[in-house]
Amino acid sequence: MTHWLRPVLVYVVLAYLLLACAALAQTVPASPPHPAAPRETPPPEARPPETPPPKPAEPAATFQSAMAKQRAAMAIQREAVRKQAAMAAEWRGSALPGETGPDAECDPIAEPELTPLIASAATRHQLEPKLLHGVIDQESAGRPCALSPKGARGLMQLMPGTIDQFQVGDAFDPQQNIEAGATYLKQLLDKYKGDIKLALAAYNAGPTTVDQAGAIPEIKETRDYVDAILKKMK
Repeated sequence: MTHWLRPVLVYVVLAYLLLACAALAQTVPASPPHPAAPRETPPPEARPPETPPPKPAEPAATFQSAMAKQRAAMAIQREAVRKQAAMAAEWRGSALPGETGPDAECDPIAEPELTPLIASAATRHQLEPKLLHGVIDQESAGRPCALSPKGARGLMQLMPGTIDQFQVGDAFDPQQNIEAGATYLKQLLDKYKGDIKLALAAYNAGPTTVDQAGAIPEIKETRDYVDAILKKMK
């Protein structure tokens, strides 16, 4: 080989290698840059719970308001008792037990005549004879002609409505009066499930008054009436 051709070949080979390296660099894709890590947002600072403001002291007017409410409640209670007493007076009349009308003066029925009538009615209606005897004594003091200003009649002081209900022909007849009174008293005992106190209270003040109170009403006459009959039964 000619001495000047060798350096030329070396330069050609070198040029070829440079061109090949340049072409290879263009075909290899560049590595994508790593994405930046998301910046963590610091958590919000925890806030202490808010303390409610202290309640203002109650003014003196609050005490006065409470007293006014208490007085109003007492007035309502007094009015309820007054209405119960009025209903009892309307049911039984204003006369006291044993009082008679101005034209109805008579002696008490004799015990030998009264006892068989009571025993017969008590047996028919499954009542204690002492209970019927106590009601008669408290209602009329044993006077068959007893008459109240409101029209309650006879030994057991039958009201006009009761007389009509049981179709009593003569309310002043001792037998008819005791029979109707015993029938009505038995109905009241059944209504109040054998509770003698409630039945007697209803006989005196009326079932409506007892039902509204849910017990013996706060009426002195009615309470005295029940207590007196129960004592006579002992």
